[in-house]
Amino acid sequence: MKKLILIIGILLLAISCNKEIEFKPQAINFDRDACYVCKMGLTDQRFNVQAMNEFGEVYFYDDIGCLAEQMRDTENWNKWKGNKIKFWIGDATKLNDPSNWIDAETAFYDYGKHTPMGYGYSANEVKPEGDVYSFQDVLQRINEGKTMRETYIKEKMLMMKDNPKKIEKLKKKLEVEKSKK
Repeated sequence: MKKLILIIGILLLAISCNKEIEFKPQAINFDRDACYVCKMGLTDQRFNVQAMNEFGEVYFYDDIGCLAEQMRDTENWNKWKGNKIKFWIGDATKLNDPSNWIDAETAFYDYGKHTPMGYGYSANEVKPEGDVYSFQDVLQRINEGKTMRETYIKEKMLMMKDNPKKIEKLKKKLEVEKSKK
């Protein structure tokens, strides 16, 4: 009897280990999900991004710029992502709907919209008019400092003018952005 229970246990363990990961977008829980990088609560599905690795782990980001920032830490990023990863992003032309996910790697990106962290890139399922960028183009442009972050940070500084500690933090962020160029 003990052998039978042991064999059944081993079989159940083997079956559960071979579970195939479905690379489908996960719903955001707006009450508690936050950006993995900046820790800001997710509030605007139109600009949110998610990455799912081969182990079924999901990281959410409030702006594609936060994803680019995390990917810069290549050692930790490569360890986390494993051999297969899938990216989903909200279509900026659609409403703030939890089912609004498109494939981030095939989306069309434009530049110039106000995004949650001020990077300025938004995804579109349908190719928009004007300059259009690919997923890889956007990541590269963000790494080169071609963003709206400086303006975004300066606006935040104006709002925080009565809080010296926050002003100092924002000044440091502004220097980092300027050093990317």
